[in-house]
Amino acid sequence: MQTNPIWEQAMNIESTNPPGHIDRETRESAVVRFAGDSGDGMQITGGQFTLATALAGNDLATFPDFPAEIRAPVGTTFGVSSFQINFGARQILTSGDMIDVLVVMNPAALKVNLVDLQKGGLIIADETAFQERNLTKAGYESNPLEDDSLNAYRVINIPMTELTLKTIKSLENVDVSNKDSIRSKNMWALGLVLWLFDREKTPAAEWIKAKFGKLGDIAVINNAALDAGFAYGEVTEMDIHPFRVPAAKIAPGDYRGVTGIESLCWGLTAGANFAERNLVYCSYPITPASNILHILTRLGAEYNITTFQAEDEIAAACAAIGASYAGQVGITGSSGPGIALKTEAIGLAAATELPLVIVNVQRGGPSTGMPTKTEQSDLYQSVWGRNSDTPVVVLSANTPGHCFDTAIEAVRIAIKYMTPVILLMDGYLANASEPWPIPDLEGYAFAPVDKALPDDFAPYRRDETTLARPWVAPGIPGGIHRIGGIERQNITGEISYDPDNHNHMTHLRAEKINRIANDIPAQTVDQGNLSGKLAIVAWGSVYGPTSRAVETLIDDGLDASHIQLSNIWPLPANLGELLAGFEHVLVPEMNMGQLATLLRAEYQGDFKSLAKVSGRPFKVAEIVDAAKEILEGAGQ
Repeated sequence: MQTNPIWEQAMNIESTNPPGHIDRETRESAVVRFAGDSGDGMQITGGQFTLATALAGNDLATFPDFPAEIRAPVGTTFGVSSFQINFGARQILTSGDMIDVLVVMNPAALKVNLVDLQKGGLIIADETAFQERNLTKAGYESNPLEDDSLNAYRVINIPMTELTLKTIKSLENVDVSNKDSIRSKNMWALGLVLWLFDREKTPAAEWIKAKFGKLGDIAVINNAALDAGFAYGEVTEMDIHPFRVPAAKIAPGDYRGVTGIESLCWGLTAGANFAERNLVYCSYPITPASNILHILTRLGAEYNITTFQAEDEIAAACAAIGASYAGQVGITGSSGPGIALKTEAIGLAAATELPLVIVNVQRGGPSTGMPTKTEQSDLYQSVWGRNSDTPVVVLSANTPGHCFDTAIEAVRIAIKYMTPVILLMDGYLANASEPWPIPDLEGYAFAPVDKALPDDFAPYRRDETTLARPWVAPGIPGGIHRIGGIERQNITGEISYDPDNHNHMTHLRAEKINRIANDIPAQTVDQGNLSGKLAIVAWGSVYGPTSRAVETLIDDGLDASHIQLSNIWPLPANLGELLAGFEHVLVPEMNMGQLATLLRAEYQGDFKSLAKVSGRPFKVAEIVDAAKEILEGAGQ
């Protein structure tokens, strides 16, 4: 499988730096955010700090956040790119509510990110960039590093760019441009923060060697900047107590870091392998789903994967249906607007009853909306968004690692029930990363579909249990049949306009999807009691904040439980009975209440919606506060 170089290095590099001997403030966890222009290398800086943190044995979760513009004007607030990491000596389930340390490379980065810094938090600012022109672009009337506006925080002003340039100018026999010298300031900042948290700089140095080794002096100046930032911390100690976050107690085993897109691609590959079919992925570029095509293309030669970039979304979906018709695992993927364009083709797959997996990496909408910001925008579209009565299966992934499991399940259901399956993830899951225990694949395997035709073959003669029709690829002797979007006669598959037959076929297709509820696990309670005062029902990436919120509520002596849905449609058979055991149900989601609406429609209960459509993940405190308001109103 395609490896993630940031995390792969963590398996092979031994520590060479001596441990620090200065007094350090020990913390159970910390949240650090690097922020600057989209050209300042903040994603690289955050990625390398993540590598060092993994080597230190911490559990962690990351949150890369970047602008939609390919290259926004330098110094503007809408061009700010950031990378956040929450790491600790305990299990980490979210990227963190509030920032402890904010590293900003210009005034715009401070302007955009200050709202998330907790009072008393530490700001490390590149004061070189806080000049009049940049201050004006960011909307400052005065320099916040010099007035009293930051008195609620600890502020360290360091001329990072100036010190980086001085470091590089001191190097002998190095010939680089001023622009390249300035670009290495992110390595200076990385070196400083590595010292601040007692992290090794060897992994970053090894990455620089691998990344820039063939570019000669570029590698030299980046290494020099890294060393200079680290040395600055050691020499000056910056008038603060640096930090120490001990290693977490994590179950033993083989781990690697994954983003949601990576584990999704591996899960799709594993699912096709279990099915003993080739994987054909057809798509059209769209943020934030494009990387699925990139990863599967790299995996292609080794794992019997064919990838196809179509001329548009409709063509991509139809090509994937063609692959399924040919007997392969047809998969297409996109984000909200692209899924809307695929809608007619999804209906075609449902009408022809062919297996098809549709990956939807949800983002802020409507239309183009906020293409690089996360949102659970498409539950309505997934469950109900087709013409006629056309139910399909809808699954949801909860964490970056869980995308692997969900992808395998999507392939299994699509093939077993001969139906389209929509797999929902979101922009946060796509780009966030976490440590992932490498699984034993034997626990995931499912029986492949028998390719032999029965003696009484008919294209719409159904399995008595699943109601799935046979999967017959062209060229199989005795398997000739007609296929298309026009209604079919039951059993024979001939074109039919008979009203009674259409009624019968519509109900058969719906019943087939309903029966899947008997083939998925019963819904469980993730945390808390099986019944009681309050259940918080979440789906998708709201898993982490909900889990931590319920843990907090229980620690405070409150009666709260966490129910996490992965099967959105059909819903688990026991869900209604389970929810009926709670006096109140709260549904936090990054939309205007789409799951809450679905639950009300199915169970007619009082489902309270906690909606958030800011393009950013939930904070734990937001869910805790909403839950306490409900419980206090209920007299607990």
